[in-house]
Amino acid sequence: MTTIEFFFDLSSPWTRLAFHNIQPIVAETGSDIIWRPFLVGGVFNAVNDSIYRARDGEGARKYEHQMQSLYEWADLAGLPMRFPTEFHPVKSVNIMRCCCVIEEDEETLHQFASSAFHTYFGEGRNIDDIDVIMQIADQCGIDGAEIIARSRSKKIKDRLRANTDEAIDRGAYGSPTMFVAGTRMYFGNDQLPLVRKALQSCS
Repeated sequence: MTTIEFFFDLSSPWTRLAFHNIQPIVAETGSDIIWRPFLVGGVFNAVNDSIYRARDGEGARKYEHQMQSLYEWADLAGLPMRFPTEFHPVKSVNIMRCCCVIEEDEETLHQFASSAFHTYFGEGRNIDDIDVIMQIADQCGIDGAEIIARSRSKKIKDRLRANTDEAIDRGAYGSPTMFVAGTRMYFGNDQLPLVRKALQSCS
């Protein structure tokens, strides 16, 4: 069974699409997927700070076209996409630390991330707000107060930092970053056909 590592940040609209669209590929190819929470802001700061200049107006034509494509991809996937919202760019460090709390429970992490993606991109709510995070957790059968408390520990902060540093060291420059069979790196929703092909070649 071939393994996909899916490094993700819940603040990214393209990651929201890829998170949804990769799941049929996983089922089709009989692959195993490991969800890896990381902090895309840390990646941008380290290796891709041009993203901030694009948001401030440099390369505005490209950014506008990317937004048009985003909405078309969302429509194709049948996903609501309220983006950007008043909270953009949303800080995601609090909720990504919560993801690290449950990282070893893949099923629970998947459920939590799915709910968080819908909360932000479907409902337009602020996923950096502690009360909103607790509501997401409670809806998933997780004790919201407990996950927030655990997310503030040094262990969890170090884990998120380590995941981010690992992704950077392996070549990541944004979210989502995917690795097939440990070494073959792919980036973004539009590279999922290449991910499928790589998985098929590994099987």
